[in-house]
Amino acid sequence: MQGKLQLAFITSFAILLRCCITYHSHSGEGKPPMYGDYEAQRHWQEITLNLPLNKWYINTTDNDLQYWGLDYPPLTAYHSLLLGHVANRIDPSFVKLRESRGFENAAHKHFMRLTVLIADIFIYLPAIIYFIINSHSWDNRQFSESNIFKFTKRDIAVLIALIYPGLILIDHGHFQYNCVSLGFFVTAVAVVLQDSFVIGSILFVLALNYKQMELYHALPFFFYILGRHTPNKTRSWSHCIRMLIYISFAVLLMFYVIWMPFLKSRDLFFSTVSRLFPFSRGVFEDKVANIWCAINVFYKLRQIFTNEQLAKICLIMTTCAVLPSCISLYLSPMRNAFILSLINSALAFFLFSFQVHEKSILLVAVPVLLHFHNDPLPCFWFLIISHFSMLPLFIKDNLYLAYIGTIIFYFYSVFWIWPDLFYNDRTNNLLNKDKSKLKNRIKQYKKNIVLSDLLNYKKSDLLNYKKSWLLLAFYGSISGVLLLSIINQFVKPPERYPDLFALLVSIYSCGHFLIFFVYFNYIQLFVFRKENAASKIKSH
Repeated sequence: MQGKLQLAFITSFAILLRCCITYHSHSGEGKPPMYGDYEAQRHWQEITLNLPLNKWYINTTDNDLQYWGLDYPPLTAYHSLLLGHVANRIDPSFVKLRESRGFENAAHKHFMRLTVLIADIFIYLPAIIYFIINSHSWDNRQFSESNIFKFTKRDIAVLIALIYPGLILIDHGHFQYNCVSLGFFVTAVAVVLQDSFVIGSILFVLALNYKQMELYHALPFFFYILGRHTPNKTRSWSHCIRMLIYISFAVLLMFYVIWMPFLKSRDLFFSTVSRLFPFSRGVFEDKVANIWCAINVFYKLRQIFTNEQLAKICLIMTTCAVLPSCISLYLSPMRNAFILSLINSALAFFLFSFQVHEKSILLVAVPVLLHFHNDPLPCFWFLIISHFSMLPLFIKDNLYLAYIGTIIFYFYSVFWIWPDLFYNDRTNNLLNKDKSKLKNRIKQYKKNIVLSDLLNYKKSDLLNYKKSWLLLAFYGSISGVLLLSIINQFVKPPERYPDLFALLVSIYSCGHFLIFFVYFNYIQLFVFRKENAASKIKSH
């Protein structure tokens, strides 16, 4: 009973935080003629409500695709249609064809904000709670006496995931519905980890058909399911083939149900698909923290290569970056390796693929949240950098105060509720000892014990003290985040380089993401595989 009350309290707090963000401005507020993503979502409701389905993705006099034309899969369009009917009931002027462009008033803003909040409450929040409760064997031990709310490790993992500021500011500030596709994705991961592969595959198809960027996660799903259905001593050929047929049939059937209205003609189908992959937009938009944007600062890619050439280069680079993780996952389909492969695949796509948005880093951040309890410090570090990487977008949307408030709040909240963030392994081993000794030992860590003292410890203990340099690197990195956050808002860039500070944020974040990409791949390819081999030898 107490556990349920704590989860209810955590969920309520997460909802309250989201409500606070809704009072800030949104993308394109008061900025004609295109406004922003808020207007895009409203416009899609207008189009899907007033036009027949076969005109949703086609350029007509009533549907100018240059003005926020639909460019997400059918499930997003169906969601827009549903919201359009609700909006029309409340006030037809919200979605009146050709006359509602740029519509902004208090009532409409409350309606739009509420639609995101409801989607978040009913899809994403339950998905995170379901994953964390069911994916790990949690105990009821508290962290330390400083934990005044008596939260268990499970409760804290839920809280850290639910108050991650990047997703909150993009959905409830900037204005999008990432919580829908990411909610389906998290639920799919949780179900697949419980070996319910058919249901998990269906849920992932829903995520993919809400936002095509879920392709970032598609390869790990494919290789994990295939690896778990490769014949061995415990799985026969007939069982594996039968299960793969069931999964394939479920995936194809779900795709058919979602796309059925768009299969009536070849032209309709291909015009819809072409809207989902707009190669004409170029290799990247705005200032995104990936490798191509960083290179473009010194070597103007778009002036040297055509879009087609850049697309081929991106395809080769992304394939090379993602394959080691996926092949390793196929050969050793462990549960923890699956989560890491989701991180590595999404990060490879973000860093190297074609047509990347700054908001796409959320597709990496969410699996990092799912992995947090296994490796707290690197995950926390990544989450801070991921939030920071979207700073130019937040400044553009007048969300700077919300950005700076949430990043400081998240930073100190995690340090407060997860006190052994830096000394996780060693502190956990000491929890059963005298509490006074525990406090003294932590103080010793912070003072960097001299080498003569280290020689008295085992090799395993020495490895834990190597975290001292990591602590120094972490605080140096965060200091850079703080400095660039202040400069971007309060220092005027040179007239010759108006985008200088935004580029610095992108390059600084990209450097971090490359390091994280190497680190998470190393953990999956070497550490987890070694542990898996050791456990197999021990079991024999």
